Amino acid sequence: MHLNALRAFEASARHQSFSAAAAELHVTPAAVGQLVRTLEDRLGMPLFVRSRRGKVRLVATAAAERALPDIRAGFDRLVLGLERLQEGSASGVLTIAVSPAFAAKWLLPRIEGFQAAWPDTDVRLDTHLKPVDFIAQHIDIGVRYGMGHWPGLTAEKIMDEEVYPVCSPQLLHAHGRLQKPADLVAETLIHDLSMDSHTHFPTWATWLQRAGVGGVSVVRGLQINNSAAVLQAAIEGQGIALARSVMARDDLASGRLLRLFPAVHFVSPLAYYVVYRPECAGLPRLMAFRDWLIKAAAVS
Repeated sequence: MHLNALRAFEASARHQSFSAAAAELHVTPAAVGQLVRTLEDRLGMPLFVRSRRGKVRLVATAAAERALPDIRAGFDRLVLGLERLQEGSASGVLTIAVSPAFAAKWLLPRIEGFQAAWPDTDVRLDTHLKPVDFIAQHIDIGVRYGMGHWPGLTAEKIMDEEVYPVCSPQLLHAHGRLQKPADLVAETLIHDLSMDSHTHFPTWATWLQRAGVGGVSVVRGLQINNSAAVLQAAIEGQGIALARSVMARDDLASGRLLRLFPAVHFVSPLAYYVVYRPECAGLPRLMAFRDWLIKAAAVS
């Protein structure tokens, strides 16, 4: 009763109206007025001065104004406490931060397995090209691509990655081209600009150097800032893409893309990591997703 009365008082003070407070609290104005009067009777003092300027306007007394900041802070803490209780449940919303390309090419085709195992957990994907603030943006867990070091986060490697050229079957079979890496000199290369911020990510220049090929222009071609779109351009025969193996896995398995020059191996120094705040390591649904992700990465 006292909590309900305090809520009615705080809302009435904020809106300066029993009617507006009632609309917010989904009760009648009479119920709000009765709760406020109950609190006034309990305290033995009025909380509002009723002022008429065309209609009744509630004005909090000086004592009420002094108390309001603490009451509001108390409700904020109660909401935070409830959120902490909900975090410990297997049900509820799990917010996962991933890049748009990783979501489209790897996670979404597999996420049904997690949802089937944890039907009471609602998945919310937060897709960004750049790392996000887990606390400010209420992120529970994420997948990041890099060297494995992100301040304030626990990072566990789930997948390494190789890079290699790919193209559509139609392009490969046209006129018997692309028999050896040097044949790339006559082709349109597709560049993945989304990796520009990763200084260690293999580029066409580094792959060609590994393959022992010179004379191929690495400054011309089709430039795209999304890894999924890079692969789609290759599927549509727009050129040769330097694919990331994790992203290209399903397209290769389906035959939409073909790997070129498999004798040349280039493992990226960057890898995929599942990341989360260390203080959240005991949350059931977070750990459930982590464990599922590790298993899914191992078999894919």
